[in-house]
Amino acid sequence: MNITIGNEYQADPHAGEIKIRLENEDDRYPVEVLTREAFWNLYRPGCDEHYTAHVIRSHEDFLPDLTFVAEVDMQIVGSIMFTRSWVIDELGKKVETATFGPLCVHPAWQRRGVGSALIEHARKLAAQKGYPAILILGDPHNYCRHGFRTGKDMGVSMLDGRYPLGLLVLELRPGFFASGQPWKLQTSAAYEFETAQVEAYDARFPPKEKKFQYSQELFSMLVRAVVE
Repeated sequence: MNITIGNEYQADPHAGEIKIRLENEDDRYPVEVLTREAFWNLYRPGCDEHYTAHVIRSHEDFLPDLTFVAEVDMQIVGSIMFTRSWVIDELGKKVETATFGPLCVHPAWQRRGVGSALIEHARKLAAQKGYPAILILGDPHNYCRHGFRTGKDMGVSMLDGRYPLGLLVLELRPGFFASGQPWKLQTSAAYEFETAQVEAYDARFPPKEKKFQYSQELFSMLVRAVVE
């Protein structure tokens, strides 16, 4: 296993270059350990993103050819996973798009370009594969610098017609949303599961303390915010 857990994992200031490659079967547990470490207590006490990664891999909407890990000196330090999503117009026309999440970087390697390298690598490949856009639900502070725009400005809402602040769109096919017609985003059912399932799966990992921290309050504000 090519990832060390917790405080023993240190970012080497003299480490080599970031290498991006497709995730393989041997990466699955290390990536889930990494994901758990990156998200633990960030948005809620504990986290569910490692279980999300587990569910996605066996779901019909999983896009393994757009799912990558980032390595530095043979250690996995980041991961990005993609699923299918769709935008639907007023006439019911449905166009397949791509959505990523979880995207994570080990805390020891955050703010060192790993996440940006994963996004840019996946973006180029998604464009080559013909996807017109990447749509995500995330924090605008993390993604607008990569060219993502709010769904409201791109004419894309959720299925209920609302425009969450975290609904972000990266157009890969220039002009795809230029007509101004409204679209609605349908995400994969892979992201829908019960809390009890998370708790049962988390028992497979070493115990970690669940606690409150201020980032959870910020996340609570973000997920309730809408763009008018």
